[in-house]
Amino acid sequence: MKFLVLALCVVTVMADPHWITLDAHEVEQVKATWKAVSHDEVEILAAVFKAHPDIQARFPHFARKDLDSIKDSSDFAVHAGRIVGFFGEYVALLGSEANQPAIKTLLHDLGTSHKARGIVASQFNEFRDSMTAYLKSHSSWNADISHSWDDAFDKAFSVIFESL
Repeated sequence: MKFLVLALCVVTVMADPHWITLDAHEVEQVKATWKAVSHDEVEILAAVFKAHPDIQARFPHFARKDLDSIKDSSDFAVHAGRIVGFFGEYVALLGSEANQPAIKTLLHDLGTSHKARGIVASQFNEFRDSMTAYLKSHSSWNADISHSWDDAFDKAFSVIFESL
């Protein structure tokens, strides 16, 4: 019986080799770093749009508008809350094996909805670069934290990219 359980575990990992939970240390670091910036929704989205105008252009409500003129609007704040809130939800779910199906569903749904909008992996990677730059400049940051965030993004994007 023990062999059967072990074999099922091995088959499960082999079937989904990219999805292995972050270790407790990585989860702790990601959550602590996120806590430092989680209320900076508008600033985070503005940083993404500033660094990558092609991402801003994908949002019909903000396309072809000057970032400074829309940044303080309620529409921008609401949308920033949605986008950054998604990452907050992902981070909040990390750390419990029981949450893994919910995390995968959340990420899969994001990929599917963005595929329908014509969003490609390179734009997610641009978002990642901007988010990482923001985290680096607005929180305690070191090589270990960078590694933890790389793992968190890698795991999330492996699921998202399967759906694009």
